[in-house]
Amino acid sequence: MADSILRVENITMQFGGVVAVDNLSLDVNLGEIVSLIGPNGAGKTTAFNVITGVYAPTNGAVYFMDQKIIENCPQGKLKAQYKGQNQGLYKTVLAPTPDKITQLGIARTFQNIRLWKSQTVFENVLIAKHLRRTSNPFTAGLHLNFQEERLMREEADHLLEILNLQDVKNDYSTSLPYGQQRRLEIARAMATNPKLLLLDEPAAGMNPQETRELTEFIARIRKDFGMTIFMIEHHMDLVMDISDRIYVLDFGKRIAHGIPSEVQSNPDVIAAYLGVEEEEHA
Repeated sequence: MADSILRVENITMQFGGVVAVDNLSLDVNLGEIVSLIGPNGAGKTTAFNVITGVYAPTNGAVYFMDQKIIENCPQGKLKAQYKGQNQGLYKTVLAPTPDKITQLGIARTFQNIRLWKSQTVFENVLIAKHLRRTSNPFTAGLHLNFQEERLMREEADHLLEILNLQDVKNDYSTSLPYGQQRRLEIARAMATNPKLLLLDEPAAGMNPQETRELTEFIARIRKDFGMTIFMIEHHMDLVMDISDRIYVLDFGKRIAHGIPSEVQSNPDVIAAYLGVEEEEHA
């Protein structure tokens, strides 16, 4: 039986009267690359935001490595306005902030690149490594953390070397070509030593060559680091080439799940996302 590292259970995210994610359940197993696809506005990034603590779900729970890390139920005005399912099933409020989720071992990237613009490539990665530091302002002020700081700098250097970013380590992040900025953002997320990496449209804005290079890059991360990856992506070539399994959302609801060949031939997916060929007229 596969070992589940992430389990999303009956998640509903409602904003006022709008249900952005509707009773979503899914799982990601250790060592997999799993993709979440669907049309624009289907609720994919909202689901990521729930998993990473940006939003507290209106209802449902999230488990990471068999530990419940998030839970919520309709409260306040939404208790009467709730349009989702399973009302009354969840009763506990467990809503850690994004930094706490990252400390647990879940790191993510974003649709829009969010690098520290005034920092170099090396500094972007090193700052991320500070999430795991054991020093405090007192020990740092007295320079008692020099051994830990040296180790973090060595680890940041090693990561950049493995990911082929060593030659630009002293360049400002914004001076890099777009494709390298995307790779740097992934490297920065990996610097937090995650067990699960969430990539939100990593190929957005890339040309075909950059997308092919990114596909190889993600595959190498899985192979070299044993990383489990959960990914939102619109580039179907990338998704079909690299995914072990795929979930499909439409209007916040899960409409399909399976291996790439199953999803690609699913009529509901074709109608909702991949497109239906126009009927030929004589």
